[in-house]
Amino acid sequence: MKKIIVILVLAVGFTISTQAQRSKKGDFEKLTTEQQTELAVKKMTLKLDLTPSQQRQIKPLLAERIAKRKTMHAKRKAMKENGEKREKLSANERFEKQSKMLDRQIAFKADMKRILNDKQYERFEKMAGKRKHKAMKKLKKRKHRKEMKKEK
Repeated sequence: MKKIIVILVLAVGFTISTQAQRSKKGDFEKLTTEQQTELAVKKMTLKLDLTPSQQRQIKPLLAERIAKRKTMHAKRKAMKENGEKREKLSANERFEKQSKMLDRQIAFKADMKRILNDKQYERFEKMAGKRKHKAMKKLKKRKHRKEMKKEK
């Protein structure tokens, strides 16, 4: 009996502590595009050992990417707040959208290859692969949670 009570108390305590940690996730002020760019350049400098010249060349590329990402996020957030559903795209529209996204990725990669030396570019590719793998893992986890909610 004592063991069951101890297990229940631990389970409740663990559940409450994890819920408390989740609520603190969005309590901070958002960074500006310039601040995010600066941090991204500094992280890349540490990981890729960039020269000051390379930093100056990469900064506008990252600023453009971050600004685009912020506008897309704001657009999705506005749609969600208005209660709008995402419209189903036709096959041609979906193709165009994916094609544009891939063109942007190709251009970014080409610019990075032009700026970085071979060793740095190799490390950049490895970092991008890890980032992509992590994002896919996160997406799968999110889909799984969504499915679990639907089943309830």
